[in-house]
Amino acid sequence: MPPLNQSWLQRENEFAAFTTGPLLDFWQQRQEEVFMGVDDVSIRFVRFTSKQHSRVVLVSPGRIESYMKYPELAYDLFHSGYDVVIIDHRGQGKSGRMLDDHHRGHVVRFDDYVDDLEILWQQEILSKPYKQRFALAHSMGGAILALFLARKPQGVTAAALCAPMTGIKLPMPLWVAKRIADWAERYPKMRDNYALGTGHWRPLPFIVNELTHSRVRYRRFLRYYADYPELQVGGPTYRWVRESIQAGERAIANAENITAPLLLLQAGDDRVVANASHFSFCQSLTKAGNPPYGGAPHIIKGARHEILFERDAMRTEALNAILHFYALHSDSSAETAANPS
Repeated sequence: MPPLNQSWLQRENEFAAFTTGPLLDFWQQRQEEVFMGVDDVSIRFVRFTSKQHSRVVLVSPGRIESYMKYPELAYDLFHSGYDVVIIDHRGQGKSGRMLDDHHRGHVVRFDDYVDDLEILWQQEILSKPYKQRFALAHSMGGAILALFLARKPQGVTAAALCAPMTGIKLPMPLWVAKRIADWAERYPKMRDNYALGTGHWRPLPFIVNELTHSRVRYRRFLRYYADYPELQVGGPTYRWVRESIQAGERAIANAENITAPLLLLQAGDDRVVANASHFSFCQSLTKAGNPPYGGAPHIIKGARHEILFERDAMRTEALNAILHFYALHSDSSAETAANPS
């Protein structure tokens, strides 16, 4: 593997100067677009392009996230030679909501996320004359991307999953959560209400957060949500919980259909997703003859759930692994011409 990018290892020390200087200048070059997803829900996305780039990365964020949270990742990918496209999944970010209470994390069918991603892939990735087309996903976005890849979409060169939501850490046994979600499904008002113990979005102090060890990146995330309250999403609905549990199970079951080269990064200290599910997912890939790169999850030791928003050392290890993995496939036979017949 190539040496770590030294500038990434020093970024937190100069974070204020970086975010108000080079990163702000870069962010102002973004192109924000929209398309109509399933059931005519508006789906927003952002892209960064250069005529000098022949490769692209489609980014699928996690639950409650927006592309407004991802300028730093976009900056690093772009300056590593990739165009970048980031989706705001339905029900969050700048995309359309399905419920009047916009704080409720909700989806009617988990496959709606997958269908939206497929539309974006066809319109913005496959239709363009890129030599290589990569995908990168985090958490819920990882489950979405895994299900999308199981459909064997055309033109995927390789994909990286960061702490994918193939299983959720729950405050109760899984069978109990399933029974409660199945019960709520019979009552629409309950089904579309906040799941037990959750509610409106509220900022948590850094000291009790379970997402990252990086104080400066966590504070930036909270500031975005304070400055742009329309981005705020709180707890999930019972319907979202039911759909997401089933989606994780389907991602593992359908992994045997994935043919694209795949890297899975696991946060060693993840308190959001069930790391054991990653091994099941990788076993399913291996049995089908398409083992993940390295044969198992690449564990970022000590990292919390948001690997790409972690402290410099852990984030750099992860990003370096992803770019090294992509580089291995830069001359891949997975290249596909635009609009193939």
